[in-house]
Amino acid sequence: MTTRVLIADDQGMVRRSMRRILEQQADIEVVGEAAGGAEALEAAIRLRPDVALLDVRMPRADGLEVTRRLLAPATGFPGRVVIVTTFDLDEYVYPALRYGASGFLLKRSGPTLLVEAVRAAVAGDSLISPFITVRLLRHVTGPGTGPGPGPVPGPVPDPVPGPGSRSGAGRRSGTPAVPAAPAEPLTKREGEIAGKVGEGLTNAGIAAEMFISPGTVKTHVASIQRKLGVRNRVGIAVWAWEKGYVTR
Repeated sequence: MTTRVLIADDQGMVRRSMRRILEQQADIEVVGEAAGGAEALEAAIRLRPDVALLDVRMPRADGLEVTRRLLAPATGFPGRVVIVTTFDLDEYVYPALRYGASGFLLKRSGPTLLVEAVRAAVAGDSLISPFITVRLLRHVTGPGTGPGPGPVPGPVPDPVPGPGSRSGAGRRSGTPAVPAAPAEPLTKREGEIAGKVGEGLTNAGIAAEMFISPGTVKTHVASIQRKLGVRNRVGIAVWAWEKGYVTR
């Protein structure tokens, strides 16, 4: 199955470089390019790519605004968005994730991560440049210990954070929201998988560690997203860190 990609960047040399990298992959096809935000939005709606790679700083609407509009429920865009930019500023990272981007990649990350980000987005995973991931999660959460075994508790009135959780006080504006408790309890296995997502593992990586199939992991991840009410794996990761399910 071929993954169809749209590239949006105001620099022609960058677009050509990304196209060259991606089209060396037998399973990826670049179906369009855009040099500005308005053009990128129109092309994404018209071409309906599986993945839209968006730069942040573009004329006639930046990549964040394009992400917000493209992933709004009313737009009905079926694909994924990955931000690819030179700048790892917090004021770019947090809104991109809040609007539902499936990845945030620095251009200096290299060709391998670019290809992996596209494939991860299609697989329902999220890939964020490692440096940004560590900074993001450390900023959102603090040090803590993991919870004991058993299912994740459902919604109960408890204004005092438990010993395995981190307080949400002081969370930076724009950070993905973390529910106080799941809409319904997570199973023990779902809690374990949420912790693995928080460690940054892909579905394949989780499957290998837990000796289950990637398809089973994908089903569990979808269930976790539904129960937590989060839009992507980044939301799961933040929840897992805040609730103490990330142990390494």
